[in-house]
Amino acid sequence: MAPAADDSRDSGAHAPSRLDGPSIASELLPRERLHAAGVAALAADELLALLLGTGARSVHVSELARVLLARAGGLRGLAHRTLEEWTAERGVGPARAARLVAAFELARRLHHEPRLRGLAIRSGQDVVRVLGGRMRDQSKEMFVALLLDGKHRLVREEMVSQGSLTASIVHPREVFRAAIREGAAAVVVAHNHPSGDPTPSREDVDITARLVEAGQLVGIPLLDHVVLGDAGFVSLRERGLIGAR
Repeated sequence: MAPAADDSRDSGAHAPSRLDGPSIASELLPRERLHAAGVAALAADELLALLLGTGARSVHVSELARVLLARAGGLRGLAHRTLEEWTAERGVGPARAARLVAAFELARRLHHEPRLRGLAIRSGQDVVRVLGGRMRDQSKEMFVALLLDGKHRLVREEMVSQGSLTASIVHPREVFRAAIREGAAAVVVAHNHPSGDPTPSREDVDITARLVEAGQLVGIPLLDHVVLGDAGFVSLRERGLIGAR
């Protein structure tokens, strides 16, 4: 017999088996609690159970949710998981993995809406307000340009590159192409260190120098380069590596 269309990996052989099987009433319990008490009343494992939908053949969805949460060390661990990591989990599979990745990405995007258009970018802390939560949660380096108007207010942000776990390749043309297209008066760039340590590397300093030069050539100054990590952030301008404007 062909495997089920939704999640062929969800079989008793691949799932934890602390429960013998789900009952219809218990499968519906988180949903019923949501309708009766509101979404805020549900625990993290109940919310995850609702996203999973059903359990595997020999494990109840609530138990599967608890196991996944425990294995990841909590919600933050789950939020960091890639599609491939979710798919490899026992009791998940491709369809559920896609649903879970999408749900956590929506949560990240919602956390940063509105995009703070019009916010004056005067310091590294202002950059953290716009990008900090989202970029600190990434397992790969992200390099982002904040395009500013003549009063150094945010016009929009531009994703310049997403790199490997250890490095992100950035070319000045990728930064300033967007700035020129948008008619930006100035640019601030930022990237994250997945290691958690925001100390600028030699490569970070070199990239900054190239961007400063390019900004001078096109008449769109680079105001700052901010490096974010779990331990905080470093502003290269505040470190004296970029001249104050």
